[in-house]
This record gives sequence, C-alpha cells and structure tokens, in this order.
Amino acid sequence: MFDLIIQLYIYVVIGRAIISWVNPDPYNPIVRFLYNATEPVFYRMRRALPLVFSGIDLTPMALIFFLFFIKQIVLSGLARLANSLL
Repeated sequence: MFDLIIQLYIYVVIGRAIISWVNPDPYNPIVRFLYNATEPVFYRMRRALPLVFSGIDLTPMALIFFLFFIKQIVLSGLARLANSLL
C-alpha cells in the first residue's frame, strides 16, 4: 500500500513537471489538482533548498529522487521487520 501511494505521487509530480513545460489553462481541473497536490511540498523544498538555476526548476527531480530513496528505505526496513517476525 505504501509503495502504491508513493508511486502514484511520483506520477503526479511527473505530470506537474510536464504540465509546467506548456502554458496550461489554470482553471482546468486536472491542472488545479496537479498544482494543489504538489505545490505545498515544492514550496517547502524550495524554501529549504534553492533548486532553481537559470530559470530551470529542479525541485520535481529532487522530490522524485527523495521519494525513490524513502520508498527503498521504508520497504527494505519493512521487509527486514517481516523476516525477523517469521
């Protein structure tokens, strides 16, 4: 379940990054969902780490790497815990 949630959020972040390459309609429900789902996390990351260089925002890529890292750490920890209980 945890794996699925993180994977879906990674897809949302990728969708937001792709949408940012074009000039989307800000009133489109899909664009609003992608913005509302990702902007709180992006805002915190941008405040902690300035990841905008020459107008290119690397925040989505950093978030995806962070989510992959967390996914691997948590899932491997849960697998070890499950093995130790058996």
